[in-house]
Amino acid sequence: MALVPWTRRGRNELVRLHDEMDNLFDGFFRGLERPFAGYKTWPAIDVAEKGDAIVVRAEVPGCQPEDVEISVYGNTLTICGEKKEAKEENEKGYYHLESTYGSFRREVTLPADVDEDKIEAVCKNGVLSITLPKAEKTKAVKVKVQG
Repeated sequence: MALVPWTRRGRNELVRLHDEMDNLFDGFFRGLERPFAGYKTWPAIDVAEKGDAIVVRAEVPGCQPEDVEISVYGNTLTICGEKKEAKEENEKGYYHLESTYGSFRREVTLPADVDEDKIEAVCKNGVLSITLPKAEKTKAVKVKVQG
């Protein structure tokens, strides 16, 4: 069996086409959930387990605390809200706008049951921090081994 040499001719053209298609879809779906792989959903979130609590941080620049709603049902945390559009008028010509606005909704499956009565949320400097204390039944218990 002979090997057939394979070259990457046309790779730059395909990369350029791919980038142009991404830009086209980014403009069309601005502010909407896009069902395509590789798309970063908004807002970006981090979930960490710190001691006896789960901490969720979400980037919500331009949102005020009253624009965000948080709910917990079972082991699902839901963050939804709306980033309002800043009205700009420019009558002299064209301008470029990359800011996203519109409503958003993110659901996060929590790794443990939480105590709903002790959940705290703070929205400061465009970052929403949610502290979800674990329920007593899900906290780890250390057992001393007898020898």
